[in-house]
Amino acid sequence: MENNTMPTIDSETDSHWMSLALEQARQGVGFTSPNPAVGAVIVSGGEMIGQGYHRKAGQPHAEIEALRDAQKRAPDQIAGATIYVTLEPCSTQGRTGACTVAIQSAGIQRVVWGADDPNPAHAGRAQELLEAVGVTVTRGVLREACEDLLRPFAKWITTGLPYVIAKAGQSLDGRITRPAGEGQWITSEAARAHSQGLRARVDAILIGAETLRRDNPRLTLRNGSLKEQPWRVVLTRGGDLPAESRLFTDEHQMRTLVLRDLSFKDALKALAAQGITSVLVEGGANVLGQAFREHCVDEVCWYIAPRLCGAGLPVLAGPEWAQSVALDKVSILPIGDNVCIAGLPVWPNFESVIE
Repeated sequence: MENNTMPTIDSETDSHWMSLALEQARQGVGFTSPNPAVGAVIVSGGEMIGQGYHRKAGQPHAEIEALRDAQKRAPDQIAGATIYVTLEPCSTQGRTGACTVAIQSAGIQRVVWGADDPNPAHAGRAQELLEAVGVTVTRGVLREACEDLLRPFAKWITTGLPYVIAKAGQSLDGRITRPAGEGQWITSEAARAHSQGLRARVDAILIGAETLRRDNPRLTLRNGSLKEQPWRVVLTRGGDLPAESRLFTDEHQMRTLVLRDLSFKDALKALAAQGITSVLVEGGANVLGQAFREHCVDEVCWYIAPRLCGAGLPVLAGPEWAQSVALDKVSILPIGDNVCIAGLPVWPNFESVIE
């Protein structure tokens, strides 16, 4: 359908309000699975009169939260206002009503969104419905930033597989363990605290059996996060795991899953069947190596410490790769004397060696 409002895309005013909608959306990251994190802002006469974000699956969507906020602040200004939403409003009845209907009923005159719905069955439907009743639609404002926020949801809704973040902490010479007797940690306390933010984003944290045996990790949320404890997943070949491990004995033991004798890709399928839409892989070397070898990694977050170990496990183990993997959208963040390098893998144009 032709969109006559396209020339206003990325105008300074639209970008300003959409950036505030993105700020709203970020408050929901990690809490809304299997739904995406979405934010909305309502503007009338150049002033914001309502804002909101989707807080949890089954609860009101961002548009409804913003409309309720506007009803409290300025109910007489909603009719004729503009609503900015980071994601195309939903047009179907689910656990909540269709947002397109609520927007029309409220008298909103213009709807601006950043990212089209990644679900092929729904993409573009909101524009068709809204324009049919005289509501002006503008799409694509701060599109890239909105789509970045939606990457986990887009991966899950289009493939049925969880979004995978690979995380590691290594020495300058690429080791994830120190020489015997030196202690466990390679990266700094500040770097490890920073990585807690990754745990708060995902539905599950995955490790290999050797990491469980060697480190006896907790894999819990700290730093005051209010999110529900993510699933703790152990990938093992034989299932010979120490029963006294924290994952099987602490207060979150019912949030621990053991997957036996599965390839990494098959493990992802099993997790998706449990309703898990995003996974953080924290090691060890064999699991990380397999995740990359099977082309299953969507995002990389590497912490590097100023230390040379000279021995110990390499960060990526297993068979050699046919080609290296570059990263796109790279960010480099110093954390004291450590550094965090993050980015999105750009997979070579050849088929995975494992289907």
